[in-house]
Amino acid sequence: MAPSSKIQNPETQIPKTPEMNDRDFLNDMLTTEKYMTSSYSYAMNEASHENLYDQISMICDETQNSQRTLFNLMFKKGWYSFETAPSQALDQTYQQFTGYTNQLPSSGMTN
Repeated sequence: MAPSSKIQNPETQIPKTPEMNDRDFLNDMLTTEKYMTSSYSYAMNEASHENLYDQISMICDETQNSQRTLFNLMFKKGWYSFETAPSQALDQTYQQFTGYTNQLPSSGMTN
């Protein structure tokens, strides 16, 4: 298997001390925003009142946008990275899930 490539910006250096640093704070905020977004999703599923649902949905969108902003900042600072997937693995996964969709029953609706 060929070595995978890492997608990452140059890492912004931070002090190596026992105190929380910028990376620690951002990571904590990102984790909290992810948890909140997930929790709002559960709340929307359980909301029986339309106005309540709309309010939670608006707050969820704002929280999701905050999460994305924090993620982008961490990626920009080099504190978040990705491993590229080999194209063969992507093709295989695509074929697998295409097979799954072909097994689903037709809805009877036409375009």
